[in-house]
Amino acid sequence: MAIATQEQILDQLKTVNDPELHKDLVTLGMVKDVSVDGSTVKVHVELTTPACPLKDQIGGDVTNAIKRIDGVETVQIEWSARVRSSRDSSATQLPGVKNVVAVGAGKGGVGKSTASVLLAYGLHRAGAKVGLMDADVYGPSIPTMVGIEGAKPEVSGDKILPLDAGGVKIMSIGFMVDREKPLIWRGPMVHGVVKQFLEQVDWGELDYLIVDLPPGTGDVPLTLAQSIPMTGAVVVCTPQDVALIDARRAVRMYEQLNVSCLGIIENMSYYLCPSCGHRDELFDHGGAKRAAEELAVPFLGDIPLNINIRINGDSGHPEKIFTGTPDYVKQALDRVVANTAGQVSIKSQLQVAAPTLTIE
Repeated sequence: MAIATQEQILDQLKTVNDPELHKDLVTLGMVKDVSVDGSTVKVHVELTTPACPLKDQIGGDVTNAIKRIDGVETVQIEWSARVRSSRDSSATQLPGVKNVVAVGAGKGGVGKSTASVLLAYGLHRAGAKVGLMDADVYGPSIPTMVGIEGAKPEVSGDKILPLDAGGVKIMSIGFMVDREKPLIWRGPMVHGVVKQFLEQVDWGELDYLIVDLPPGTGDVPLTLAQSIPMTGAVVVCTPQDVALIDARRAVRMYEQLNVSCLGIIENMSYYLCPSCGHRDELFDHGGAKRAAEELAVPFLGDIPLNINIRINGDSGHPEKIFTGTPDYVKQALDRVVANTAGQVSIKSQLQVAAPTLTIE
């Protein structure tokens, strides 16, 4: 019986493309090891994100390609993940942070902070190292939503240490001001606190830093875009026309700031009655997807209205949004997280040259 060689296997894997990066796995450096044991081939594939949206497709393509070799009966795939950085390795700001993803909205009330929390904790659940920066200085709700309201960060030397909430590093202006007092700041003061969060907080090593921006197109988004190289921005909106008009403005703002729009999320997309299963589209449905097509940006998915998202967000249990919601909600959230991670991987690939494969 013929025994497959490593050279034959690698040649076959060169025919398998990553569906999002549109290059073969060998060229991308995603094949880390190959071994042959009789009719069994073992392959170690390193994904570009632990939340890879197309893992199953890649696995099927790898298996089918290798089984074309005479003598191969079984293919075993070992998976791992290493998030690539979209940032210049010589960057002095946030040196340990691989990707910075801003979450914004053209108007308030569309669930932007909820989406920021869902992205941060969804990526963390997948196995990534994640930080969440609450830059919504006028309405800092992140401490409440992650269950650490009233906590105070410590200082070590000249650095502020972000708080840990369920494995995610958190920093918010909400730690520093009374929740009952309005924050009445002009632009330069906002600029100062955002710069402080970027320069004086010890974020450590992170795969993703999610930044919750205030709504609109004002000082904070401008400051952030001008202060650090961002991987890109995610725009959150609801389906109705008024919200979509503002979402379009937000996308155009990022374009003018030379910040890539990673895509649009449609929040409060529909409601399923838990008793009878009837579906209501309270704010219309599908508008964000149509807007994304018109604007030529990715549609990252829709998030349904569900009481468990609200309850667990209000009570500070973000992890339960994933574990304590119906399957259709969890699946919708996982799609949004995976699609966002996929878009980050695409941007990172454009920035960083792939390593050369060497298998001894």
